[in-house]
Amino acid sequence: MTVGSRRTLGVCYYPEHWPEAAWAEDASRMVEAGISRVRIGEFAWSRIEPRPGELHFDWLDRAIATLGSAGLEIVLGTPTAAPPRWMVDRHPDMLPVDSDGRARGFGSRRHYCFSHDGYREECRRITRRLAERYGRNPHVVAWQTDNEYDCHGTAVSHSENAARAFREWCAHRYRSVDTLNRAWGNAFWSMDYRGFDEVGLPVRTVTEPNPAHVLAFRRFSSDQVVRFNRVQCDEIRRHSDAPIVHNFMGRTSGFDHYALGADLDFASWDSYPLGFLMDRAGASPEEKEQYLRQGHPDFQAFHHDLYRTCGAGRFWVMEQQPGPVNWAPWNPAPMPGMVRLWAWEAFAHGAETVCFFRWRQAPFGQEQMHAGLLLPDRRPAVGLAEVARVARELEEAPEAGTGPARCALIYDYASAHAWEAQPQGADFDYFDLCFDVYCAMRRAGLSIDVLPPEGRDLGPYALVMAPGLLECSPGFLDSLNTCKGRVVLGPRAGQKTSELAIPVPMGPNLPGLRATVTRVESLPPFADVPLAAGGVVRRWFEALETDAEVFERTRDGRPVLAGGGRVGYLAGWPDARALDRIIRREAALGGLPALDLPPGLRVRDTATHRFWFNYASEARTCGGRTVGPAGVRWEPLDRSCRTG
Repeated sequence: MTVGSRRTLGVCYYPEHWPEAAWAEDASRMVEAGISRVRIGEFAWSRIEPRPGELHFDWLDRAIATLGSAGLEIVLGTPTAAPPRWMVDRHPDMLPVDSDGRARGFGSRRHYCFSHDGYREECRRITRRLAERYGRNPHVVAWQTDNEYDCHGTAVSHSENAARAFREWCAHRYRSVDTLNRAWGNAFWSMDYRGFDEVGLPVRTVTEPNPAHVLAFRRFSSDQVVRFNRVQCDEIRRHSDAPIVHNFMGRTSGFDHYALGADLDFASWDSYPLGFLMDRAGASPEEKEQYLRQGHPDFQAFHHDLYRTCGAGRFWVMEQQPGPVNWAPWNPAPMPGMVRLWAWEAFAHGAETVCFFRWRQAPFGQEQMHAGLLLPDRRPAVGLAEVARVARELEEAPEAGTGPARCALIYDYASAHAWEAQPQGADFDYFDLCFDVYCAMRRAGLSIDVLPPEGRDLGPYALVMAPGLLECSPGFLDSLNTCKGRVVLGPRAGQKTSELAIPVPMGPNLPGLRATVTRVESLPPFADVPLAAGGVVRRWFEALETDAEVFERTRDGRPVLAGGGRVGYLAGWPDARALDRIIRREAALGGLPALDLPPGLRVRDTATHRFWFNYASEARTCGGRTVGPAGVRWEPLDRSCRTG
C-alpha cells in the first residue's frame, strides 16, 4: 500500500503496556472502528534494550505480526525520546541543562542534550538495529523519528557539550573571530573576543546578553536538532524504502521546522485543540470561555497549513485529541461532535491520515488522566463513536485534495528566534503577531498557505502577508518580484540584518515603496493608539516616513498602512477590528471576494470542494447555508465564488 494514496484513520498504541493476550482483540476492534494505521514503539527503548547491548526484539516482532495480520499498517517510531535509565548511567553528562545551569534529570522523557555526541551515536545504533530488522517488513509502511522535538522546552540546552559545540559552530560560520566580533557588534560594552575558545553561552550575564549572541545560539541549537534528526533518517534509508516522518508540536519555535522537514518524506503534528486553547493558543479569557470545549477556531488550521508546507505538500495528524488531556492547566471534555470536526478539518487542509492518541487510556504513569478511544477497562470511550462515524463518512466522501490556496502568510523561524532575542516589548511575540493576521484572513473566509520567506514561487498568490519578517533577504525580494498580487509587510519587517543589527539605509527597503521606519514604540496594554477608521494599534507602533499613498492613519493623522504599487507596509500591530478591515480591503484589491462569516464559522476550499466548520456552540448561517454546532458541511466548489 502506498502511504498517501487515500485518506485514512489511525491510532497510537503501546503493546508494551498491555498483556500480549489482548493485542489481537485490540487490533480487531481497531479495524472494526474503521482504523487502518497504528503507530507504535516511540517510547519502548527500555523494553527493546533492557540492558546495554541486550536486545529483545521478540515481543516487538509478535506485536507487529499481530497488528499487521489484522490488516493494520504500522508506523514504527524510533525510541530515542525516552532513553532508559542505564543510558543516563552510561552518559551522565547527556542530560539537558537549563539556563540556570541545572541538569534536567531522569524520570520523565526528553532527558537528553542534542549536542551530546555519545548519545547521538547511541541513537544512531538503535535506529540502525530497528531499520535492519524491520526495514523490509511489509507491515511497516512508515517511520517516525523520535517524538515531539522541543516538547518541554528541550531544543535548547546550556550544557558543557552544547558550549563546546557552539564554539565549533561559530568557528565554522564566521571563520575568524574578528568577523564574529564585527557581526555581533562586540565593540559595544567591550565584548570583543580574542579567539573562539573565549565564546561562551549567552546566559547568566549581569544584565541582558548581546542579542546577536543570543540569536546565534538559537540558530546553533536549531541546527543541532536538524543534525540529530538527520542521523536517524540516514540510518533508516540505508535499510528501508518506507517514508520517514516526525511529529511536530503546536506553537513551538525552538528549531527551524522547514529545515528539519527537508530531511523528511512528509510531516505530521500532534493536535490537541482543548489543551492548546488553555496552554498556548494565546486566547483571550473571552475566547477561552466561548471555545472551552471546541478549541480555538484557527489554531489547528494554522498548523495544518504550516506543516503541509514543512512536508512538501504532505502531512498527517499523528496525534489527535479524542477527549480530555492531562497536561493543560484545565482539561475540559470536547463538545459532542468536535472529535469528528477536528478530523474533517485536518482532511480539508490536506491531511492524508489522522491518528488518535491513544487507543486505550493508560491506568498508570504520567498520562493516566489522558483520554483514549477506550477506557482503562477496555469499554468504549465517548470519542470512539465519532471516530467510527468519520470512518464511515470517508467511504462516501469525495476525494477532495487540498490544492494551492490563493493567499499566503510568510512565517519564518529565524524571525521568531530574533524577536525572542530582542523583543523590545514585554508582550511582543512573533507567533502571536502572525497568528493574529492568519485569524483575520480566516475570518474573511480565505484559504491560506503558510510559507517560508525563501524558496517558494509567490506568483500564484493574490494576497501575501508577511508580518514581523526579520530581514527582507535577496531571496525573499526575488520571490516578491514573481508575485502579481498584493503584498503587505510589517510591522517590524525588514528592519534588521541577518545578525540583528539596524541596516543603513534603514528599513524596510522594499521595492517600489518609499518608506522608512525612523522610530519604534512598544506599547503597554493601557496605551493603545486609536485609528481614524476604527480599531486601535496595540503592542507595537512605528513612526513611518513615506510619500506613498496612505490607507490607514491614526486618529491624529500619522500613517499606519502605506502602499506603493503592489506592495504595502503596515507600521503597527492592529487589533482584530482593524485587521479585519485591512485584510478585506487587501483581498478585494487582489481580486478575492471575502465572506461575511459569523463568529465561529470557518471555511476551507480544497481543489474541488468547500468545507464549512462550525466552532460555535450554536448553529451558524452564511449565504443561505446553516451549519449546526460542531457541524461539518461540504459541497462542490463554485469556482466563481472561490475565496482562496
